Amino acid sequence: MSAVHESRRKSRPTVARGSTRPTSRDVAQAAGVSQAAVSLVLGDKWRGRVSEATAERVREAARDLGYRPNLAARHLRLGRTRTVLLVVPVLTTEFFAGVYTGAARVAAEHGFGVVLYPSPEGIGPARDPFASSQAALDGVIASSMAADALSAIRGEALPLVMLDSDPAGSLGAATVNLDIADGVRQISEHLLSLGHRRFLHLAADVPSWTFEVRSRELAARLSRVPGTSVRTARAPISIEGAQAAAHGALSDPAERPTAVVCDDDKLAAGVYKAARRLGLRIPDDLSVTGLDDLALATAIDPELTTVRLDAELFGERGMRALLAVLEGRETESGDIPVHLVVRASTGPPRRS
Repeated sequence: MSAVHESRRKSRPTVARGSTRPTSRDVAQAAGVSQAAVSLVLGDKWRGRVSEATAERVREAARDLGYRPNLAARHLRLGRTRTVLLVVPVLTTEFFAGVYTGAARVAAEHGFGVVLYPSPEGIGPARDPFASSQAALDGVIASSMAADALSAIRGEALPLVMLDSDPAGSLGAATVNLDIADGVRQISEHLLSLGHRRFLHLAADVPSWTFEVRSRELAARLSRVPGTSVRTARAPISIEGAQAAAHGALSDPAERPTAVVCDDDKLAAGVYKAARRLGLRIPDDLSVTGLDDLALATAIDPELTTVRLDAELFGERGMRALLAVLEGRETESGDIPVHLVVRASTGPPRRS
């Protein structure tokens, strides 16, 4: 080892006076190399360009100085901001809050930030929040329920991952789905096993693939059982809207179903209110199921039988898929499993 190198090891490098934080120039000066060599070593691109001894000297100087790369400046130079847009229908929904939490967790692990972008009134286009989305963003994760908002931000021109979207016709480079079809099958099997044959499907009045799946799977499963009938009533995803739709569908005793399958837990809560105003008891006179397993499901009485959707895992998978798209890797395959949670809102139908 040379005397110069030995003396460098014994004396801790110092930052130039007036500096608030060490720079790559400080590291270069301390290691006795060029700034280009520092960039190669700290960017892990030094092999074949500088010697192992020089690379170690640079790393040692960086450690001694407490140098950290300015990631923001680096990303701007590379045209990358490490920012992802999450497009959701609304911010006030517990489910999409969970999606954001999961996506942000994975994003933070990889040095990304997540910006939320709600579509007003739940669906439809919205004003572009950026002067230039393509310059401000690295990619987009979007719920199919808010897909129209992509046209405002030209999100389809960016690396895009779609959530709850038809894989055959998705706008995105990748699609991440919950196994909603299996959730509906689990609900159907549960109610059929209890003896129900007259059903009402309280469907979300939202033009979205995920709700089309619910309707299609329910009709397909029930049609296989002789003597089974299903009517459909539509409602906006709100307790008040569901109450009005359910009241109309349940008012005629001759047409009254024994079980109501709801596309969403909020819709189920509206059915509860309508049933009580009509003097119907749950589950004695009417079994009710939801889908989501929101906190609401255990706040209402009786507690709601519903399908649990792992919103945070959904967000995690969405972010991982976007990272794979950005890095040119294959995305994880397979839908996310869902699970029926049986509670007190379902029971055998009353015998006539």
